[in-house]
Amino acid sequence: MLEAAIIVPLLLLLTFSIVDFGGLFYCYLALENGVSQATRFAITGTQVPDPNNPGQFLSPSDAIIAAMQNATPTLTIPTSAFTFSHLPTGATSWVGGTGGPGDVNKVAVDYTWTLMTPLIRPFFTNGQLQIHVESAMKNEPRFQ
Repeated sequence: MLEAAIIVPLLLLLTFSIVDFGGLFYCYLALENGVSQATRFAITGTQVPDPNNPGQFLSPSDAIIAAMQNATPTLTIPTSAFTFSHLPTGATSWVGGTGGPGDVNKVAVDYTWTLMTPLIRPFFTNGQLQIHVESAMKNEPRFQ
């Protein structure tokens, strides 16, 4: 009984820590894949119909956010987590916004992951870990 009382909490801590790490790893990979898919979508300049306003299109940034959220259906990513910037042709510094044809477009997402293992939470600020992912690609010019 004494041995079980010592070993069981350690085994539970190890098990839940492995589950926590697995969830964190899944979240990071899903975000990486999602931002890559969203950036690929963004460079095409495709217009997406607005589901709330028939006959109108989403703005480029809203279309990118929708593409990212569709690529990561198991995560709830708030709109405020997205940052858009672009590198205009011939420029040397990034500028805010989605950019136009020929510009390099960058999409960044900051996501907060909450740890579930109580003994590990105190090692992180508020028991959370900030995940930052970004992807950059050159916008395609319009086909003529």
